[in-house]
Amino acid sequence: MSAALAPIERRVLSGGRISPGDALVLLETADLPTLSALADSVRWRLHPEPSVTYIIDRNINYTNACNAFCNFCAFYRAPKHDEVYVLSWETIAEKIREVRAVGGEQILLQGGHNPDLRIDYYEDLFRKIKAEFPSLWIHGLSPPEVMHIVKSSRITLSDTIARLRAAGLDSIPGGGAEILVDTVRRRLARNKCTAGEWLGVMEEAHRQGLPTTATMMFGHIESRAERVQHLQALRDLQDRTGGFTAFICWTFQPGNTELGENGVGEVGSVEYLRTLAVSRVFLDNIPNVQASWVTQGPRIGQASLRFGVNDMGSTMFEENVVSAAGTTYSMNEADIARAIREAGFTPLRRTMRYEVLGAPLHA
Repeated sequence: MSAALAPIERRVLSGGRISPGDALVLLETADLPTLSALADSVRWRLHPEPSVTYIIDRNINYTNACNAFCNFCAFYRAPKHDEVYVLSWETIAEKIREVRAVGGEQILLQGGHNPDLRIDYYEDLFRKIKAEFPSLWIHGLSPPEVMHIVKSSRITLSDTIARLRAAGLDSIPGGGAEILVDTVRRRLARNKCTAGEWLGVMEEAHRQGLPTTATMMFGHIESRAERVQHLQALRDLQDRTGGFTAFICWTFQPGNTELGENGVGEVGSVEYLRTLAVSRVFLDNIPNVQASWVTQGPRIGQASLRFGVNDMGSTMFEENVVSAAGTTYSMNEADIARAIREAGFTPLRRTMRYEVLGAPLHA
């Protein structure tokens, strides 16, 4: 054990909070067994029960038109592209019926920055969803999408969130965070919200009673120190609001992207597990951490349960964004439950708020 690591390890194991400097030391110098042990200790302190949760839902990407022009995204199409779509209400409703048929209680509804859509589109869509599926939880949009609505509709952030919530929005996913450092963000996207705007959306959502998740997409042009800056921004906001229910991190997928074509590759699973473990240790005030089996595959997703993860995320039986980059891992509910059991845990279904619903329905 190095002299630099010893006091950090003692601090973590005694339940103390580590500093950003400590986090960087762990990221850069600790070996995987040490990181696993530290992250696992935090996981068991927060979740002493021998269970791992997951949720049955599906992604619905209502539009692929986007003027953010992110160079890491293979999914979007420029607004005038001949492959642009906006899903019809009939298509969205059918997708919801399919997820309800297998026991799903939630949809993850996200899309691009479509310049033709204003807040009335979202209000109308959410009201239609709630009218036909009253108990369905809408985990929808993302801070960049919300800021796009603010600007395109020329209304305040507070009014935007209030109106979306009144129409049926139940929570906001943490997409679009990438790395919450503006020097990085400006190199990733020409027309996307700033780090401060992303955090501002989440803070206002929390103020209005909407829970959200937090994310980080890493392994591209950022440094490890900038990953820690990102985590610090999340922890500081959570200290103020307590509104994040979970944290999810995943690695950049270079296939079919401008960034990939320019030579930026994918970091491996070891770097994913290192960053995941340090995130679990550092984000001591965010209760849940999800696996990213969608980008890492089922085996690393399962292994992450020993690196601080207490949740396997979503069945996600429709996924378009990561698969557009050529990454196409798939797990149904039975697969997820089996992976959890093989790792020595009990699988349990949950809600977005991490309320336990019960044992697997199809396992």
